[in-house]
Amino acid sequence: MIAAAAVVIVTVIVTGILVARSDGSGPDTSTAAASSPPSSSVTQESAEEVDSEPTYAELGSDDFSIELQTTSRQCFGSAGCLLTVEPDLTLVGDSADIDPDVVYEITYEIAGDESGPVVATAELTNQEDLTFTPSRISTDSSSTDVTVEITQVDSHR
Repeated sequence: MIAAAAVVIVTVIVTGILVARSDGSGPDTSTAAASSPPSSSVTQESAEEVDSEPTYAELGSDDFSIELQTTSRQCFGSAGCLLTVEPDLTLVGDSADIDPDVVYEITYEIAGDESGPVVATAELTNQEDLTFTPSRISTDSSSTDVTVEITQVDSHR
């Protein structure tokens, strides 16, 4: 009997609190709301707004490393060699730094050709697609060291 009376009392108290809150006569919560930290949904929205427009680094010649891949070699004894070489580019930093909407023109200079340096350009698009024309190099001898260096990186949309 005492247990039943306790249940009735608890029910009346809970119902009274709910009714008081629904009609606005409950305790004043404006002070508590003013001093409480911002809700997580507001913080998330702000973070999403910041993330909606990513910023990308400006890339320069130091942001790439380059090596030459020899795809064909024909040597003529002491008369030298004819080589076909292609650039093998590697991004030194994070690929997230590359703007997918920008075309990067990477100019490089190949040394070792008998008539002087050969300048060529490769284009990087969509963060990973590299387009280039293989270079033909004619060396003075089969022992000539062919080297490459990036000289400039330009970008445009």
